[in-house]
This record gives sequence, C-alpha cells and structure tokens, in this order.
Amino acid sequence: MNYDWLGMGMFAGALILLSFGFPVAFSLGGVAILFALIGAAVGEFSFSFFNAMPSRIFGIMGNYTLLAIPYFIFLGSMLEKTGIAEKLLETMGILFGRVRGGLALAVVIVGALLAASTGVVAATVVAMGLISLPIMLRYGYSKELAAGVIVASGTLGQIIPPSVVLVVLGDQLGIPVGDLFIGSLIPGLMMAGAFALHVLIVAYLKPEVAPALPASVRIGGKKLLVRVVTVMLPPLLLIMVVLGSIFLGIATPTEAGALGSVGAIILAAFTRQLNWSALREVCD
Repeated sequence: MNYDWLGMGMFAGALILLSFGFPVAFSLGGVAILFALIGAAVGEFSFSFFNAMPSRIFGIMGNYTLLAIPYFIFLGSMLEKTGIAEKLLETMGILFGRVRGGLALAVVIVGALLAASTGVVAATVVAMGLISLPIMLRYGYSKELAAGVIVASGTLGQIIPPSVVLVVLGDQLGIPVGDLFIGSLIPGLMMAGAFALHVLIVAYLKPEVAPALPASVRIGGKKLLVRVVTVMLPPLLLIMVVLGSIFLGIATPTEAGALGSVGAIILAAFTRQLNWSALREVCD
C-alpha cells in the first residue's frame, strides 16, 4: 500500500494546528511525533529512530551557528520595546513629510533598517503595524496602500542581512552564513528600492491615496537636524557595526549578534528607555 499521503498529512496537520493558534514549536513537534507513531503503526517508520532523538536535540541546542538567532531576535525586540523603532519611524516620516506618499516611503525605509538590525519578520511587521498604520490612516492614506506597504516592507527581514532565515539555511546547507549575508545584501536593497518606487508611482498617479503631511505637523531647520542626529544616527551606527563586523570578517554572525544585543542595550540606556520591565519582556 502507498503511504505517500503521510507527508501531506503532516503538512496539513501542522497548518491546522497553527491556524488554531497553537504555539509553533509544539505544533511542529507534536505533529512530527504523531505521524511518526502512525508511520510506525503502518510499517513505514522504524521505532529505532526515536533512539537518536535526544542526541539530535542536544546537537541542535549546541549548534554555535544557530545561537545567532536568539541574539538577533533579542536585538529587534529591544529596539521595539524601548520605543527606538517608533521614534525612528516618526523621524523618517517627518523627514519625508513634504513628499506625497512620504509616510509610506518612510515605512519602507525603516522596514529595511529594522530588517538590517533584527532579521525577524514578525517583530518588524508588528512594530510597523502598531506604530505606522494609525498614523497613515489619520492623515488620509488609503487602507490598501497603508496595510500593503507595512506587510511588504516587513518581509524584507527575510532577505536583508542579518536574516534569521539565512542563518538557518546556512547551517542546513553547510554554507558560511557570512557569505549568504554578503550575497543577499544587494537583492534585499533592490527589493526595498522596488517597494519605494512603487509608493512614489502610486502617489504620483493617485495623490488622494497618499497625501503629503500637513504643514502643521512638519518640523524643519535645526530642530529636525537635532532629531535626525539623536534618533536616526545611533541605530544606523549599530547596524553598521553589526553588519560591518560580519562583512569584514572581524566577527562571525553569532559574535556579531551578541555584539548587536549589547549595543541595543547600550542604545536603550543612552535614550533613557532601559528599565527592568522592558528588559524582562525582551528576554521573554
């Protein structure tokens, strides 16, 4: 009898559990064990493979390359929980406020910057959605453009280094993660550029869906310059340190992730946003 349906059944079972809101780890692990038992019952799977499970689990836990993942997630969460990402988005929005579609353009640019500092899609999309969606709707942006630009720019975390996906791929394929980061940088920036160009074209063709900010909320001159220096430069320096240390071969992605985590803590302390409550949430 052909039991090829077992593979499709695993995939469908995982999707069903995830759609009901079960945690990802328990959904994937539970489905795997369940279908292993089903496979053993129909003679398609050997129970002897279960003997290798403990060593397999500890082998993954001890993987030095994969250690970069919690570091980059920590970095992204710290920027989000301490309000640094929010201020970065607000400043970028003011900077492009005179341009039609300036807020949407700011979302794309900040999405690329957050991708280059976190590598995590969920953290970027949630932060951008909570911060920028109400602002764009308040100033007359269409719901379609506002939601679309947030989701699209959030996915840049998949390709712009340091991407968590690239860390996993590098480990599985046996390719140096640093080489994957270098190779994905130009395509990632090209994607961000394509999103920005789309926003500008839509704003030009349909000015009503992406208006410029009203003059009453814009700031300029010395006040804007001070805000750019204090709000935008520190995160940019952090990104340059993390990626630069990888590209120049000074640090491995794991070491650069640890460096970035420490840098994010220092940045939060520098902006007086670091407290025990935020640190506990980020660690969780």
